[in-house]
Amino acid sequence: MIPPESNAEFVANMEQVLDVYKRPYDKQNPVVCMDESPKQLISAGQISIPMKAGQEARVDYEYVRHGMVNIFMANEPLKGKRLVEVTKFKKKKDWAKFIKRLADEQYPEADKITLVMDNFNTHTASAFYETFEPGEAKRLWDRFEFVFTPKHGSWLNMAEIELHVLNAQCLNRHISTMNEIKKEVNAWQDSRNNKGGTINWQFTPKDSRIKLKRLYPSIDD
Repeated sequence: MIPPESNAEFVANMEQVLDVYKRPYDKQNPVVCMDESPKQLISAGQISIPMKAGQEARVDYEYVRHGMVNIFMANEPLKGKRLVEVTKFKKKKDWAKFIKRLADEQYPEADKITLVMDNFNTHTASAFYETFEPGEAKRLWDRFEFVFTPKHGSWLNMAEIELHVLNAQCLNRHISTMNEIKKEVNAWQDSRNNKGGTINWQFTPKDSRIKLKRLYPSIDD
């Protein structure tokens, strides 16, 4: 989405995110990006005709819907590591349980995890207290520093890049069951982690002040 021009709130949040992306790799304070995306479960309405000599495969355009699932994505751009989870819903408790996995399974030794994400209404510390006992909720909350991308600024979240790669490489076809999506996503996650593919983010606050100058408020008055 296109952000409004002369928006001080947008550029303030944008520059905060860009400053976070300039941090060097720090095992004790990793920078992790998180996002989620819906995926429709569908199957073909007609049986496809396989390829044969002199004839391409034929696939009918009709399909049958089987509901939706949610895909949580967390990736550490400088390390080339990601965690993906498929859930039925994306409610507060689903998000809180995913973030607990991120903290305890991926970064158990980190002092503080900087988590970049959008300000969706489930992405709050209150989700921990609605899901876990107070002591556990406070333990998880203390593990994180939340950094929010601005409204209309989802392109600033590098987890969105990983979701695009996942969809292009793994989920760009008819998949009818949640179990099948989980199997495919887990295989993709393992393969991508083994390759250690990092993201070399180049856009800086200096660049934004030139290329996105129209978004900055005028102070001439």
